[in-house]
Parts: sequence; C-alpha cells; structure tokens
Amino acid sequence: MINFNQPHLTGKEAHYMYEAVFAGKLSGNGRFTKACQAWFEQRYGFRKCLLTTSGTDALEMCAMLCELKPGDEVIVPSYTFVSTALAFLREGATVVFADSMKRNPNIDAETLEALITPRTKVIVPVHYAGVACDMDAIMAVAKKHNLLVVEDAAQAIDSYYKGKPLGGIGHLAAFSFHETKNITAGGEGGLLVVNDERFVRRAEIIWEKGTNRAEFFRGEVNKYGWVDMGSSFLPSEVNAAFLWAQLENIDDIQAKRTALWNRYHERLKPLADKQFFTLPDIPDYASNNAHMFYLVLPNLEARTGLIKHLKDNGACAVFHYLSLHSSPYYASRHDGRALPECDRYADCLVRLPLFYDLKMEEVDAICDLIETYYR
Repeated sequence: MINFNQPHLTGKEAHYMYEAVFAGKLSGNGRFTKACQAWFEQRYGFRKCLLTTSGTDALEMCAMLCELKPGDEVIVPSYTFVSTALAFLREGATVVFADSMKRNPNIDAETLEALITPRTKVIVPVHYAGVACDMDAIMAVAKKHNLLVVEDAAQAIDSYYKGKPLGGIGHLAAFSFHETKNITAGGEGGLLVVNDERFVRRAEIIWEKGTNRAEFFRGEVNKYGWVDMGSSFLPSEVNAAFLWAQLENIDDIQAKRTALWNRYHERLKPLADKQFFTLPDIPDYASNNAHMFYLVLPNLEARTGLIKHLKDNGACAVFHYLSLHSSPYYASRHDGRALPECDRYADCLVRLPLFYDLKMEEVDAICDLIETYYR
C-alpha cells in the first residue's frame, strides 16, 4: 500500500534530541527553541516568532491577542479545519462563515464586504494547500473597516504572495508542524507569528502562562509574576530540537516535494484537459510550496469511485474537510446562508499521496491507476 503520508526524517533529529536531553534543559524556551524562532525571523522577516505545542495553540494565542468580547464577529472560511473556528469560539466570539472561491478552496475575498457588520473584528484567511489567498484584497477590506487579519498559515510554510512570505502579511499568523505538514516538530508543533508591534509584549506573556517570566530572564524586570491571561503554550526542547533538524534541511525537502508535485501535474494534465477533474489552481500572485496535490472531481459519486479504485489497487487517497457551517456542532448556529463552493469541495476534492520519501515511480504508479480508471 502506498500511504497517504509518511513523516520524513533528515537523520539529525535523534542527534539534536540527544543534545537537548543531555544539556539538562528540557522545558521550553531553551537553545533549540531560540534557534528555531530566530531562524523564522531571519529567513522570512517576521517581527516576532514563538514556538507552540501545535498550530491549534498558535491560533488560540492569536484569538486571545485579538481581545474579543461576546458578540464580536470573526469571519472564517467554512472549508477549513475545526481549529480555525474553534480558537475564536473559545474567546466568546461569533463565527461568521465565508464561502470559498470557485477556482480554489481559499476564502472568496469578493464576498467579505457583504459579511461585515459593526460587530466584525477579525478576518481569518486560510492559505489552503499552502497557496496564498488574495491578500491585497483582504488587507484592503480590513484596513477600510479597521479589522485585524489573522493568517491561518498551517499549510503554508515557505510559500509566498507576490514575493511576500505567507504568515508575514496579516497582523498575526499561525503555522502548524504536525506530521502531515512539509516539516514537523516530531508529530505536533506550531508557531505564532506577530507582525504588529502592538501585540509583541502580550504575546510573550500569554506564551509564558500569563507571567512576565521572559522579561525577567532577559533582565528587564527584577522579578516576575502573574500579569495577564495565558496558558502552557511552549513546546519542550525535545520538540524544538526535532524541528531544528527539519529546518536545516528545508530547501532539500521543498525541492523534493516540488518535483513530486510537478510529476503529478504533468501526468494528470491530459485527463484534466478532458474535464474528468480539475487540477490544483495556483494564481499568478501565489507560489507553490508543494504541500498538497489534490483533484476536484465533478461530484461525490465520482470522487468515491476514484478513491475506492485507488485503495483497491494499493494507493491511499483521501478526501479533506467537511464544511464547518453544516457540522453537527455549528449547524444550528449558522445564519442559514448557502455556501455552495465550500460544499462542493467537501464533496468533490480528493488528496493524493505526497510526502518527501514518496518515490517518483510510485507517483507514476498512482497516475497509471488514475488513467486506467478513466479508460
């Protein structure tokens, strides 16, 4: 069976984890944590970076920094993982779901104006498959209405919008280093990015369980105490050490994933030209970090048939999100608007295997199976 995903090991993870253990500093914010954070700030020009235990935790920190009150509204795409919405619901906000674009699953920026009310406080674009949303349009709407923008860049490591790194455009951003992502911190992990100076100090306090502990260790205060809300968002040094080995090899990882992505595209384009399905859409303003290769089929039955065919022949392909606005938890709270594009992707999108250790001949075998199915 060709797996859908397999976490990649560069060969240095265990070595750096060993170093962390025998340095006698296992809790968060040690040498490897600082090295990873500095790497992101230097490579991408992010203002402030803080490692977290997950992408979900990074989103929850974003929501806390937005200082939401009951009744405040946050615009979120319905076609996304539950964490995108859940982080803001935890802060008492009302989630207003937006539809996807026709050309790809990203939030449709042209629909945002109609969703804004006097209670709207935040827009949360999700860069699906690591492909940029239309950030100029989103930031223009946010500026016009004095809103915050939180980029859910969980899938978007090393991806760009008009040459600007994703995660570095909104006021705040969250990345994920789950084992299904391009790079991982040992299975789980995340990163909070702060691009607006207003949030830097409080982000660090929230990160340190509501204390000004970080300022104390830098010698900026003579003692530290409980000064705000917060939680235990820091990962251990062992996770940071694992992540450091991945970051050292990110260019190699990205090059290999891109080669695999390109082979899929080359092999499957003739079938897409015959309109059996559509291929991933990469707008002119976006780069491709090769996080995911997906197909959008005409309907649910077609997708179900293709997934079964691949599985029966030894290849694991999977669907993705179900629309959050119609989920059992939130359907009764939704305002009743139809979100047809989100529902279309929920029914029709299928993801093909894509990971560093996938062999090129395995990509060809999967493409052969797809060609056979359509013949």
